[in-house]
Amino acid sequence: MSLAPWRSLITRALHQNRSLVYSRYLQLATVRENGLPANRTVVFRDFLDDTNQLKFITDIRSAKAEQIQQQSWGEVCWYFPKTREQFRITGKLILVTANSHPHLQPARIKMWQELSDAARVQFAWPDPGEMRVRIPEAFTPPAPDPIQPLETFCLLLLEATQVDHLELRGEPQNRTFYQLDENENWYCQEINP
Repeated sequence: MSLAPWRSLITRALHQNRSLVYSRYLQLATVRENGLPANRTVVFRDFLDDTNQLKFITDIRSAKAEQIQQQSWGEVCWYFPKTREQFRITGKLILVTANSHPHLQPARIKMWQELSDAARVQFAWPDPGEMRVRIPEAFTPPAPDPIQPLETFCLLLLEATQVDHLELRGEPQNRTFYQLDENENWYCQEINP
């Protein structure tokens, strides 16, 4: 599959907003098993090699991982303040656990190795979402192995099937919709903002 036409737009937006540390933060929405929405902020880690898949990380013990295992579709909403543009990216979520997707294990391991020690240690903390542990040592465990990921560490990929790009500057504003067709080709259409 070739790189999608919207991918270079995100790369450009990231570059133009690079002075804003939070420009790598975006919101990921999924649907809970009971049909209610779930939304959280995640950190964009990069694209997976030469693909259109966006990389994030999560803990297998989190509600997010559980929801993704039950319902594998999601949408991110990503706003870049300097360039005043928004990307809404819908697609299939792929949760790469220690025991799934053997062909993606090298990417999971590489992502673990790229994390800071402070980020890695969070995967050794007590179970997320459970009653607060009041033992201070529980949140200061020994540093995990920087080479081999903990079992709790997951790579999360978003494989886009549609992208809605809105440029808020200009009168009128510009909006472009990208859709992946059944032949894995991207269809692009300018639409009204």
